[in-house]
Amino acid sequence: MEIIPLSGYTEEEKLAIAQGHLIKKVRERTGLSAQEFSLKKEIIELLIRHYTRESGVRGLERELSALARKSLREIYDQQKTKHTLTKAHLEKYLGPQKYTFESASQKALVGVTSGLSWSEVGGDMLPIEAAISYGKGKINLTGKLGEVMQESIKTSLSFIRSSAEKYGLEPQMFLQHDIHVHAPAGATPKDGPSAGIAITTSLVSVFSEIPVRHDVAMTGEISLIGRVLPIGGLKEKLLAAVRGQVKKVLIPYENKKDLAEIPENVKSAIDIIPVKHFDEVLKHALVQMPKPVEKVNLYQRAKDIAVADDLITSSDKRQGVSI
Repeated sequence: MEIIPLSGYTEEEKLAIAQGHLIKKVRERTGLSAQEFSLKKEIIELLIRHYTRESGVRGLERELSALARKSLREIYDQQKTKHTLTKAHLEKYLGPQKYTFESASQKALVGVTSGLSWSEVGGDMLPIEAAISYGKGKINLTGKLGEVMQESIKTSLSFIRSSAEKYGLEPQMFLQHDIHVHAPAGATPKDGPSAGIAITTSLVSVFSEIPVRHDVAMTGEISLIGRVLPIGGLKEKLLAAVRGQVKKVLIPYENKKDLAEIPENVKSAIDIIPVKHFDEVLKHALVQMPKPVEKVNLYQRAKDIAVADDLITSSDKRQGVSI
């Protein structure tokens, strides 16, 4: 048996299917005319976005059928000849919105980066938050993160530590602070190899105290030397970025070839920037680039500390001081 994977419909494709096929099918089933049952484009978009979450359109057809049946009842009770559905009708007939989507922050925040995630029913925004507090270098991970994401966090930390001076960070900061990485919506399991650069950006931001731009989202894994590695589900993630109202999306350079499969209306709605190395990510993601500090020779520092300890000990012995 051969398994052929198929990507789900985009919101624009679902809208076209609803307007060209589903609404007509529902009208025929309930006996309603175009005047008695009509939906404007924005109402169909609300129905797709907040009352269904699926890769296909079966759930959308069920919701349209429910709207048609309740419209038929109202037309019969009130003897109407024309009935156009509004947002108020959606809430009246179908109840409160069933699904919501993450949107970009309204302002630049320190330690908060907009990542992008993929699932079988489409893409969504995935905020990555980082915070530090005085401690001894302990790492806390919350948000029901899977093994792959936990490995991404460890890789990000190792990369930042090895390149600390380049990003304006003192190496001893990592030993003097506890680090907490969190992905909101903790009841939802999160895993996959595409959050590396978002995690690394949040960590650099929180240590350097430089905010992350609120209108930038990103997807891509990171290597120990800072390479941005390719990801899957690019189409769904870019659709989530458009829905989340971001202006710029950073993607791995190796995924540039996949842009040929992305609808033109999506590519025209956002600025898509392929990146090869994490240095390029920071140029677009942070409000300002951190200033590098002088690189520390760890061997020489250890030697200087040892010499200083010897001098202090010798001095204390001469002065008869007990510590």
